[in-house]
Amino acid sequence: MKDPNNTRNTAPRRGSPLWIYFLVVIMLGVAAGVTAFTGLSRGDLDALAGTPVFWILGCFIIFGELRPIITPGSTENNGATTSTTFSFAALLYAGLPVAAALQVVAVITCGIFRARSPHRIAFNAAQYTLSLAAAQLVLALFGDLATPSTLWVPHGSDLPAIALAGAVYFVCNDTLVGAAVALHARVSLVKALRWDLGYQVLVHLALLGLAPLMVVAMDRSAVFVPLIVLPFIAVYMNASVSVRREHQALHDGLTGLPNRKLLIVRTEEALAEARGAEKRGDGRRRPRGTGLGPSRLRKPADPPNHRAGLFLLDLDRFKEVNDTLGHPTGDRLLQLVAHRLTHSVRPGDLVARLGGDEFAVLLPTVRDEAAAREVAARLRAALSEPVRLDGMSFDLEGSVGIALFPDHAPDFELLLQRADVAMYNAKEARSGVEIYSPGKDRNSPARLNMLGDLRRAIDRSELELFYQPKISLRDGHLVGMEALLRWRHPDQGLLEPEAFLSIAEQTYLMRSITHYVVEAALAQTAAWWREDLAIQVAVNASGRDLLDTGLTETIEEGLLARGLPAAALQLEITERILMNEPAYASDTVAALGELGIPLSLDDFGTGYSSLVRLKRLPVEEIKIDSSFVQRLADSADDAVIVRSIVDLVRTLGLRSVAEGVEDAATAEALREMGCDAAQGWHFGRPMDAAAATEWLREYSFALPSVQAPGSA
Repeated sequence: MKDPNNTRNTAPRRGSPLWIYFLVVIMLGVAAGVTAFTGLSRGDLDALAGTPVFWILGCFIIFGELRPIITPGSTENNGATTSTTFSFAALLYAGLPVAAALQVVAVITCGIFRARSPHRIAFNAAQYTLSLAAAQLVLALFGDLATPSTLWVPHGSDLPAIALAGAVYFVCNDTLVGAAVALHARVSLVKALRWDLGYQVLVHLALLGLAPLMVVAMDRSAVFVPLIVLPFIAVYMNASVSVRREHQALHDGLTGLPNRKLLIVRTEEALAEARGAEKRGDGRRRPRGTGLGPSRLRKPADPPNHRAGLFLLDLDRFKEVNDTLGHPTGDRLLQLVAHRLTHSVRPGDLVARLGGDEFAVLLPTVRDEAAAREVAARLRAALSEPVRLDGMSFDLEGSVGIALFPDHAPDFELLLQRADVAMYNAKEARSGVEIYSPGKDRNSPARLNMLGDLRRAIDRSELELFYQPKISLRDGHLVGMEALLRWRHPDQGLLEPEAFLSIAEQTYLMRSITHYVVEAALAQTAAWWREDLAIQVAVNASGRDLLDTGLTETIEEGLLARGLPAAALQLEITERILMNEPAYASDTVAALGELGIPLSLDDFGTGYSSLVRLKRLPVEEIKIDSSFVQRLADSADDAVIVRSIVDLVRTLGLRSVAEGVEDAATAEALREMGCDAAQGWHFGRPMDAAAATEWLREYSFALPSVQAPGSA
């Protein structure tokens, strides 16, 4: 199967070690070919042209080069080319010029059909010519030298010479290719040869071992030659089916890139290599001495420089492309992105698609964070080039998160998780590229442990509602009670929402918590209404809650079951939700409006509300954020802001409620500004259900003034 991560068609940089190596091998191959063809006579060429076997061999060599046998785990780069059997048979039967000529023609033909670059075609032709020439020298030493006019058919006694010639051919061919791979992937020659040495030895043993049988068959009759090809066809067909299945299991169907499964395998291999280098000391610079001869005083060793890196890349605003141009265009765009990413990484790096518009890049070796950033910058630069599809031109951008081994994580799963954290940090900061930082990780072990505790807290009924009154600033009457969530943690005591809700909002637990809060608030409200304490209770809802279609049903069923009117419950939403179009326009908001559930807009002044949206929502009150209220007496600017909000809310015909009122002076200032109601410690701290009930009974809905109970 074609490997989308293959970058061997990319021409080496002029003057680079790989470029010099290619040039030397090609020149040696040309010299060997010229030397071989110099000895050919006119009679030899005529003899070749009139031999059917020559043409049959030529066809089989070309076909074998075009259709290599690729087994599971191999690619077009290291698959078994059956042309080896036929070209080696041609060498034994008719000599080097015939074998080299047929092999070169096959390489050129295959290169043209597979759109290989000229430098690669020339190198492959030279590589085969030199390998065949080396095998010819061995045969010449044994006196077994064939020519087109003097064909040679081996006997049993010639097998040692043939075996040695085959071994030399394999060593020469594998070394020439291994050196090119080593220079291309920037690894040692030994490592490049070891990658698939066992597989190559086994394959070449079978392919070269068939060559003498091919020669014997050719000498008897050309008709026997196709019979020998039949086993190759059977093996090819079986291997193709196996490879196709393996490819489907390990690659993405749309882009052809490796999927998560193959990424895991390659990452584990890279981490194992990095650990091995660490144990051998290959990836660590030796500590230097003090310069005073042998001494126990040593500077500490530098950090390991044999690292592996994992990138997570997510396309920005890709959904807009799908929504605007359709999914077929989006699919073509993803294929283009895959091509750009593959050709922007270093040789040896791996690009994979994890799903949707999310890609991963594995760097098996990377020097440090700066080198990783360079690769990420190249990836983003490649993506930023304008794209033209369906007559439209648009720009692409991507956010990249980087995690390094062993600096940030010891295994694949943690590397991927921390690369994901870094990627979302890059999106939030709009920086494009971010390296994992523990300080920015919201998924610390402590937070994950708390998430487990919170899951159990729901089952154990450790969550509890506290209630805080909202008081009218005009006459001191009670306007309502706000239900505030608390968690009686068995080890940490009473926790406020700031300590745990940010974790829950990122998980499915938030839905369970919201439904618990609604049920508990309705149950307490019903209990108060049965005592003729007709109180409106407000509960907080998040943007995610407004996207939950089951919330309205829960509220409606709870109200009916307890005989409460819709006005008995109020939902408080933050101003920032108005900036979220999906939450604002959700079916839940419309259903709440039809049900008659009033809304309270919390933390007003901290966001950028649209007045048009504000009028469309069933909002009955606006709560002024405590950050402005608490600085009212000290900051003239905050006083102006609060007064402006109060005037705006009055103009809209809504009720204004100030949060965070902690003293009588602030309450009086708010009353003079025309603020309708207030909430804060000056009027009452959050109380559990029992204490809140006693407070309501004692004050019977009203306070004598805007002062707090018990104040002078």
